[in-house]
Amino acid sequence: MNKDQIKGSLKEAAGKVQEKTGELTGNTSQQVKGAAKQVEGNVQKTYGDAKEATKD
Repeated sequence: MNKDQIKGSLKEAAGKVQEKTGELTGNTSQQVKGAAKQVEGNVQKTYGDAKEATKD
């Protein structure tokens, strides 16, 4: 596992929490930011997966 996979997973989890918090508080801005953070984390994690696959 490399740093991009770890950071991506953490960003994705943080985005889920942020989005859910936005839902619970009725804050649309936080929901959108959380969803964007999830996408960013997923992209970073996928990049890390690709780097890991090329090492093998």
